[in-house]
Amino acid sequence: MTLAVRGFRAAAVKSGIRGKDRLDLGLIVSERPAAAAGVFTTNTVKAAPVLLGASRLKGGRAQAILVNSGIANACTGEEGMRNARLCGAMLADNLGIEEELVQLSSTGVIGMQLDVECFRGAIPRLAAGLRDDSAGLEAVGRAIMTTDTVPKSAVRSFELDGVEVRITGLAKGAGMIMPDMATMLCFILTDAAVDPDLLRRMLRRGVEASFNRITIDGDTSTNDTVLLLANGSSGAAPLAEGSPAQMLFEERLRSLCLDLARQVVRDGEGASKLVTIRVEGAVDEAQARQAARTIANSSLVKTAFFGEDANWGRIIAALGRSGATFDQNAVSIAFDGVVMVKDGVGQGAEVEARATAVLKQPEFTVTVDLRAGSAATNYLTCDFSIDYVKINADYRT
Repeated sequence: MTLAVRGFRAAAVKSGIRGKDRLDLGLIVSERPAAAAGVFTTNTVKAAPVLLGASRLKGGRAQAILVNSGIANACTGEEGMRNARLCGAMLADNLGIEEELVQLSSTGVIGMQLDVECFRGAIPRLAAGLRDDSAGLEAVGRAIMTTDTVPKSAVRSFELDGVEVRITGLAKGAGMIMPDMATMLCFILTDAAVDPDLLRRMLRRGVEASFNRITIDGDTSTNDTVLLLANGSSGAAPLAEGSPAQMLFEERLRSLCLDLARQVVRDGEGASKLVTIRVEGAVDEAQARQAARTIANSSLVKTAFFGEDANWGRIIAALGRSGATFDQNAVSIAFDGVVMVKDGVGQGAEVEARATAVLKQPEFTVTVDLRAGSAATNYLTCDFSIDYVKINADYRT
């Protein structure tokens, strides 16, 4: 799988932010100003790069993404904002581009100030090392990892009106993950030509169907960012809203976002199981989402998954506090087709044994039918393990 996208170059270096032996600073540059869209954390506590990036994206254009790991530059006050602006200005000066076209992103420990000297020494090396093949983007994918165990990437290649178009995505995230964005960074690049307003609408719909349908631990971060840049280097005609080309592009964009979202949950801190929570028969979509989200976030449900215990009582109890409208005597619960609960009543030891066998798999689906309406939705979650506690207890050490 090649990550390269026409008109984009990338590089990563060891800047010293995380010590001398870790890639920790990445750069992605478009050869021309690109249409740009972003979705950011819904947390009211927002990091300096999030505030700065959201402000700059009002112009609908970007040309470079500078991202560091190790320090989040969140809750750092005026000094943190000055540092973010200074790092962006140093990069813009080195590349000879407008400062407003630089997007900054950070991930790591909250409350620590960036060491601007690390950026000052690394930016020339970053710029000199930019390359247009997969290696540059692969290096960025490694540089943004924190507690991730593997880098996360996805590619979609297809034709629009006879012209090949590519979409590539890089993501990081393993903890502090909950719907409405998470401690997750995602950078999506395409050589398609797209108007910024249309790009923004497509990205929001793609995020809503993917990254806002995942949860690892119920925590939402201060730095969550998804950026999408479209530079038009493919030569394909600009997408027209409602056209077959636009609908195909959006379908592939959504597919890529779902792919990355699944990779994030599969790599959840200490996780051993990827679980789809599907709620059917809800009164409306909002209630379906709330029910699925409550189940997916339940610590008791998630620890039962880890213990491979088909404890459906925890699921229906979580459902009961979700706020969704249903009759408990109508609910059914199934594990990969094994119906454990029918009309609100468990189906016995033999069925429970078959459901327990399902839970031993690394991936399975829990389907809850409320039988109260026709709305349905899916959420992705994982189990809650002993290792999750260990990882987060030692995060700053």
